[in-house]
Amino acid sequence: MTSLSRRRLIGAGIVAASVAALGRDALAHPRTVPNNPARTPPPLLLPPPRPAPPPSPSVSPSGSVLTRPVYTLKEFRQIVPGPEFPDNAVALTIDDGPHGGWTPQVLRLLEKYHVPATFCMIGNQILGQEAVARSVVNAGHQVANHTWSHPAQLATMPLDKVQQEVERAQEKIHETTGRTPTIFRAPGGTCSPAVFEAAAKAGMVPVNWDRDPRDWTKPGTSYITNKLLAAKAGDILLCHDGGGDRSQTCAALKTVIPALQSRGLQFVALGVQL
Repeated sequence: MTSLSRRRLIGAGIVAASVAALGRDALAHPRTVPNNPARTPPPLLLPPPRPAPPPSPSVSPSGSVLTRPVYTLKEFRQIVPGPEFPDNAVALTIDDGPHGGWTPQVLRLLEKYHVPATFCMIGNQILGQEAVARSVVNAGHQVANHTWSHPAQLATMPLDKVQQEVERAQEKIHETTGRTPTIFRAPGGTCSPAVFEAAAKAGMVPVNWDRDPRDWTKPGTSYITNKLLAAKAGDILLCHDGGGDRSQTCAALKTVIPALQSRGLQFVALGVQL
């Protein structure tokens, strides 16, 4: 079986599971696909994300900003009914791209090890890198909304500004790739009621991570490697393809991916491509 076939097989299973999980209403009312989907986003028929289980996350002194993961891979089983991820699943998420130099390197690495991933794209980073963004989807990976401009203060912004960040990125991702993200990741993982509302309005589930090697700070290949090797079944891993020199990230993943696979962990992608 070719690597492309394997990836499609994995992707098909994940997409099928996600479609079933996103609710009967989405399947009971078929979408009308526009003649030119590259310009007109299709109507989102996903039901609003269900409320999270009682949160374990800590909050800021104001009590409004979450600073811990919103939904983990394990919690997907509680949030979304239907087929589950396998017990040995881990999810690799790649943030802050697309980048003309590093995204293709990450894609080649994922192709080598037959790993599906979720690329959390910043809207304004797609400008001038449209071909790279499309290559992510063409390779069978999922795309997620990571806001238009990655404002670190998103959780303290008013609802209208948050909605602009979310909706503008959603439009650009769809216009460029033909895909409408169903996963949202806030910059820094910090959320507020306004962020939750904007994500829900766009038909997206907010997702953060369990393993963060802070590779964007370039702490060294061995540091990144060791942090990611601590992953266990059910974890969401965070890495970056944008925001600067990602040579340490790529070097670490060359070790981490086959090592986790050798431990019996299976990589899955988050979301469903619409």
